[in-house]
Amino acid sequence: MLVAVALLAACARALPPGVTELTYASPYAPTHPFSKADIAWIKFVEQRSAGRLRVRPNWSGALLSADMSMEELRHGVADIGLVTPIYVRGGTQLIRVQSGFYSGATTIPSQVALYRCIEAASPRLAQEMHGLKVLAVQGGSLPGVVTRTRPVRSLADLRGLRLRAPTELLGVLRELGVDPVDMPMGEVYSAMSKGMIDGVVAPADTFRSLHFAEIAGHFNTLEVPRGAYPARAMSLIRWNALSVADRQVLTESGPVWEAALALEIKGAWQKGYDEALRHHIAILPMPAADQARFDALYLHNAEINARALGRLGIDGLGALQAARGAVKARDRITCQGPPS
Repeated sequence: MLVAVALLAACARALPPGVTELTYASPYAPTHPFSKADIAWIKFVEQRSAGRLRVRPNWSGALLSADMSMEELRHGVADIGLVTPIYVRGGTQLIRVQSGFYSGATTIPSQVALYRCIEAASPRLAQEMHGLKVLAVQGGSLPGVVTRTRPVRSLADLRGLRLRAPTELLGVLRELGVDPVDMPMGEVYSAMSKGMIDGVVAPADTFRSLHFAEIAGHFNTLEVPRGAYPARAMSLIRWNALSVADRQVLTESGPVWEAALALEIKGAWQKGYDEALRHHIAILPMPAADQARFDALYLHNAEINARALGRLGIDGLGALQAARGAVKARDRITCQGPPS
């Protein structure tokens, strides 16, 4: 192995003097909306640094794995990568639970702003990203309810359905009589087409990106809150090895990356919605009273999950209180100051 590494190093292209190359890794193909935002970020970094920084991308999971990317980054498998701490089973308990604190933040910019408020009030979030320098936070389009054959016109229609849903919604859905299933999104198409599940809680972009328009018949536009999380990170060892000027460029690139992600995610949602219309998917609204009831259940479940973290010595309630205090109105986010 050492001989092979030496041979690869010998074959590597020599960099011009004063140029630093950073490797970027993602599990997605370069045509994916996330990757398009990554490419926009790469262009910014290279231009803003006047060529001092060069980013070499590795797509489609060639370098980082989907489930171990944080640990792999810590150990230098890549310099920078796409990470999903909300799906990590151990060590990111608050990051996962706080993704269920986002009632009232319906746009991606407001979700990212709310994450920043929670982060400012909860040092635990930074601790859970130890060994990594967070470069960008990512939100997402609000999910609705995609069903195969049974239309959902009210919360009562959810009773008895078997739906794939994210972990933070399992408690809410059980209270509504749903049989929730926690499975990878990559398995949903097959499970729905075979009738193993009745549907999935997912945003409209999945009608195109995951081809749900081929197997679904209905889409209820229930507004299911969606949380933000640290989504692009860098090895802290590699970060500390960079010059002050190069670290400044990467710091400036954060808002650019977040804006590019928001733009691509919004565009993907519209393309997915248009795909649903082309396939004559029935678009069904949720009555306002039912939406209000769902919102109340969501917040109640958020408090249950926040309190449960106390058994692990994690101040989940403090994080929830910071989140609720920061939402002044729908998509109006203002962080609270430090306690007096």
